[in-house]
Amino acid sequence: MTTKRRVGVLVSGRGSNLQALIDAAEAPEYPAELVLVISNVPDVQGLARAKAAGIPASTINHKSFGSREAFEDALHDALSEAKVELLCNAGFMRLLTEGFVSRWLNRHLNIHPSLLPAFKGLDTHARVLESGAQITGCTVHFVRAAMDDGPIVAQAAVPVLSDDTEESLAARVLTAEHRLYPHALRLVASGLVTVDRERVEGMPGGLGERALFSPPLPDKS
Repeated sequence: MTTKRRVGVLVSGRGSNLQALIDAAEAPEYPAELVLVISNVPDVQGLARAKAAGIPASTINHKSFGSREAFEDALHDALSEAKVELLCNAGFMRLLTEGFVSRWLNRHLNIHPSLLPAFKGLDTHARVLESGAQITGCTVHFVRAAMDDGPIVAQAAVPVLSDDTEESLAARVLTAEHRLYPHALRLVASGLVTVDRERVEGMPGGLGERALFSPPLPDKS
């Protein structure tokens, strides 16, 4: 039996993507196990989700430290003590310094609610709607020091509907996130994909030339 990779998850809020990872990791054949969840904000739902699943969970409050580096040292020490091999951001709302990123280089994933490199940063869905884009989505990528930057592991595209609000669009994208993140972590934890010169290599095929059209093409029948 292949040894499962030990995964730590960083959260700052409700942890819905954490829950998606928890659910996926329950499958015996899944190549990763969640061994630690850390929040930088006390008493958030993400911590409760971890405890309900029997995963060790703790708070390392960034406000308790005098510098970003001191906070990140505490974060790194906790992850190292738990023998974490791969790290996942799941709604973790802190930018990390180059020093921390370098310690977890190519072992640290993040999910963002757009088709990167488009619409980096905050207020993503409002900006998508304002732009008039017809397709948006979500992206899992390896973390780099720049916000929402790094080699892309996996993406999912969803249509933008004519009557969408920020809330309805966010909900549609989030549904895709909950499927995409476990898929991307599976690819990384299994060793199917690696990073070479800032590009992900070894990506499995299968899509062929199929495309998502929004608005949809007329039915040929």
